[in-house]
Amino acid sequence: MLEKEKSIYTLQFILLCLSSLLFSSSFNMMIPELPNYLSSLGGAEYKGLIISLFTLTAAISRPFSGKLTDKWGRVPVMAIGSSVCVICGFLYPILSSVSGFLLLRLVHGFSTGFKPTSTSAYVADIIPQKRWGEALGMHGLCFGIGGALGPALGSMIVNSFGMNAMFYTSSFLAFLSIIIVFNMKETLTVKEKLNKSMFYIGRKDIVDKNVFPAGIITFLSYTAFGIILTLIPDWSEHLGATNKGIFFTAFTVASVLVRFVAGKVSDRHGRPKVILAGLIITSIALFVVSQGRDIQMLLIGAGIYGTGTGILSPAISAWTIDMSNPEHRGKAVATMYISMELGIGSGALLGGTYYNDQINRIPQIIRFDILVLVLGIVYLFYWRRNKNKKLKV
Repeated sequence: MLEKEKSIYTLQFILLCLSSLLFSSSFNMMIPELPNYLSSLGGAEYKGLIISLFTLTAAISRPFSGKLTDKWGRVPVMAIGSSVCVICGFLYPILSSVSGFLLLRLVHGFSTGFKPTSTSAYVADIIPQKRWGEALGMHGLCFGIGGALGPALGSMIVNSFGMNAMFYTSSFLAFLSIIIVFNMKETLTVKEKLNKSMFYIGRKDIVDKNVFPAGIITFLSYTAFGIILTLIPDWSEHLGATNKGIFFTAFTVASVLVRFVAGKVSDRHGRPKVILAGLIITSIALFVVSQGRDIQMLLIGAGIYGTGTGILSPAISAWTIDMSNPEHRGKAVATMYISMELGIGSGALLGGTYYNDQINRIPQIIRFDILVLVLGIVYLFYWRRNKNKKLKV
């Protein structure tokens, strides 16, 4: 009873959330503007690579960040993630060719390959298990606020001061995130000094088999996000939006609002039930977005999509940690994020490739991904049936 009454909103948790808000704002503020920026460089046919290259290196770096998180510490790994954003923000204006831009997207992906992995492990360290869903939901809320403010702020800065000002602002926000991280206490109790062996990745270091069910659901559900990140800026402009970040703002506001309760619900009623609801709502959202032919319908779809992802995200994160071994939380969280990046990257690459700057194809691509979400629903029922059989035995 005393554990339930104790507040989770300690100074450590608040600092963590603030750092994540700034970090999220830093890299998300670029997303709506990058497709047009790449076109201005002469690389319109590579729009599908904007997100997929970013997620490729994020996924590749996860086994390293997971191992470093479990052995070296949570705080230094978080700092590395934010530092990558600082560096990349300053380099975008310098490497202003198509090849330079694509190279930077690869490097920039290391940021999300490191910081979210160690952040989730940090949350699990400082929060009681019975309240992981609530804590991850509130942390996701702050991350989501950054995702809402970032795109809107980025588009506003570009319209007023140009692309370079946006890139430098991105670096500044990431720098503030680093300052906060260095004022947080390390939570890894048994730490090792940084050494070469930490960068050797064997087969057992890549993924945690215990959390495969969460990884599969994560992969299938996040293909939609890859498609949206790649295509919605162009679709918003086609429908008459002057600020291409408006979809992401509406989506994130809805996601933020639902996180106030979604995490608590998963703590009380179980992760699978909440995840199922999230998958169904997300499928409905994709249908609404694909049918919309004006800004109002697009924003309705964005709101429903935000609700679905706001329900899914904390439940999947908590489910992952539920199934993990405490000594390998970093690897377990890394496995979930590898699945996320593979899902986002696949959706972005396949959707962007088929799109090929033909605007009428966007609704078809979005509707097709509904089938991918249905596969997730089918798999969840399959997993639950197998689990119930094992319990009976």
